[in-house]
Formats: sequence, structure tokens, C-alpha cells
Amino acid sequence: MTETRKLRPQRDPHPQYASPLPNERPAPSQPAQPYHPPQAYAPPPGGGAGRGGSGVPGQSAQGAQQGHQQAATGVRRPRTSAGARQAPRTRKARLRVAKVDPWSVMKVSFLLAIALGVCTVIAVAVLWMVMDAMGVFSAVGNTISDATESQKGSGFDLESFLSLPRVLGFTAIIAVINVVLATALATLGSFIYNLSAGFVGGVELTLAEDE
Repeated sequence: MTETRKLRPQRDPHPQYASPLPNERPAPSQPAQPYHPPQAYAPPPGGGAGRGGSGVPGQSAQGAQQGHQQAATGVRRPRTSAGARQAPRTRKARLRVAKVDPWSVMKVSFLLAIALGVCTVIAVAVLWMVMDAMGVFSAVGNTISDATESQKGSGFDLESFLSLPRVLGFTAIIAVINVVLATALATLGSFIYNLSAGFVGGVELTLAEDE
């Protein structure tokens, strides 16, 4: 036989707290809110960094947005002062002359020798004119003529011997000889340098930029 037991309603052990106090207003009843599934909420900012994902994409997006805002508002970064800037370094290059072209040396030396010969002729002509204007040839010529004069004839005439055409002709001959010798010696020197550079490596040069 089964006994049927009647379920008695449970009573509140603290019945005095169930009803409001005499001076207390009853709390308004709040309406029940509908249930929203997790998919209905917007994802948090940062691309789900709180769920274990990486927060780098969100940070990069925020940095790019801040950069665009700064560019739009005209905000510039403070420039460094002139004293804080580093002094520019002078770049240097160490090179070596391993070989010299004899043909180029011959051409350059030939032109330089011709220029030197022309300058020599002009300098001699100017010097002769200055000495003639000062009376050097006449004074020295009279002295030599008196010293070499004899009963049979007059002495040595220095003025006729050191005339301007004769002096310029003699200077031109020396200039031509100088052109030939300088060109030949420079070309020979280039060959000798190439032979010596094959043994010792050549002349080393250090080149630097202008500041």
C-alpha cells in the first residue's frame, strides 16, 4: 500500500522581511527583458583581443586612424634643434694608381711643354724691354767696350750682340728643345712607373669630399 502524502506549502522563515516597512516604499517591479543570443552583441574593440586573439591588427588600425587625424588637423612633430643634429661625416676613399697610360701622358706633357715655352719667350721679351729702358745694356756695353778697346780697333759691342731679335731667336730655340725633351722624358717616366707599379703596387691616394 502506498501512502499518499500531501505536499504542504513551505513557509517563509522570516515573514517580517516579506512585507515592506511602515516608512518604506515598495520597490517598483522591473519588466522582464527579452533574451538576446551572443551573436546579437557587437564585437568588442580590438578585434577580439579579449578572447585570446592577437590585438596587433586593432592597434595598427587605431595608430593609422590617429595618424590620419594628426595629418588632417595639421599637428607636426617637434623638430630637433640644430645643436642636437649630428655633424656630417666626410667620406674618404683610399685609391691606388695601378697603371698610367703612356699615350695620355705624352699628349699632356707635350701641351704643357708648349705652354711653358711660350711663357718663357714672353717673359724674356718683357725682361729685355725693362732692362733696355733702364739703360743696363748701354752702361755695361760702354764698360766692356772701354775694357776691350785697342789701338787696332774698337772694343766688343754688347748692345749689337744682345739685340732683341737675336735674344728672342735664341730663347725660341731653347723652348723647342725643352718641348722635345720634356715630352720624351714624361713618356719614358710613364713606362718606368708602370714597371715599378707591377712590383710595389703603385701610389696610394686618399680622396675626401668637400664639406
